[in-house]
Amino acid sequence: MPATIMIVEDEADLALMMRYNLEAEGFTVLSSASGDEAADQMREKIPDLILLDWMLPGLSGIELCRRWRAREETARVPIIMITARGEEEERVRGLATGADDYVVKPFSIPELLARINALLRRSNPQLVTTVLKAGDLELDRTSHRVRRSGREVHLGPTEYRLLEYLMRHPGRVYSREQLLDGVWGNDVYVDERTVDVHVGRLRKAINRGKSADPIRTVRGAGYSFDEQFAAAS
Repeated sequence: MPATIMIVEDEADLALMMRYNLEAEGFTVLSSASGDEAADQMREKIPDLILLDWMLPGLSGIELCRRWRAREETARVPIIMITARGEEEERVRGLATGADDYVVKPFSIPELLARINALLRRSNPQLVTTVLKAGDLELDRTSHRVRRSGREVHLGPTEYRLLEYLMRHPGRVYSREQLLDGVWGNDVYVDERTVDVHVGRLRKAINRGKSADPIRTVRGAGYSFDEQFAAAS
């Protein structure tokens, strides 16, 4: 699955330009035009990286950054602050609030993409690597092949996307609703019980004999890729 980038920008033309170029690079893009809208969107889906404008209607970018850094589930999401404020004092303030990087308007798209990829490599290398490995399980994102202990595992398209999505963030618990959004997409209506069916199919395909199950069921919450299994790689 491609990395998900959230754009929080109230300048419509700039937001559209960033979305176009990010989607052309293969990223999944979410966008908000105000601080309040971004805060609501973040409660529904946590992205892999945030492009955050300083000056926004409603909550400011600085206040959003402060709030997200205070929440455990969003504390480590990389944030690039985008603003017309180029003075050193303002850059220091943005970084001190929790931003990981700072881009001053006007900026070049190649520079922005380079900064995004650099941050993703540091924060979550699995988002940019072509092969995901955990324990004796290996998923090749280029060939779409999965192997366990050297044996090829045959998965359907949905089971493959589900495994890749879970392997990208070992230990993170995803609700069925979050898995539906991340694996099936917002534009497809699928009942939440369908997630259980496909998790069952995935488990049947990757688990043979007494092999450990890397998919963890969290009662009342959802599913995660077992971080202890992942640590064995």
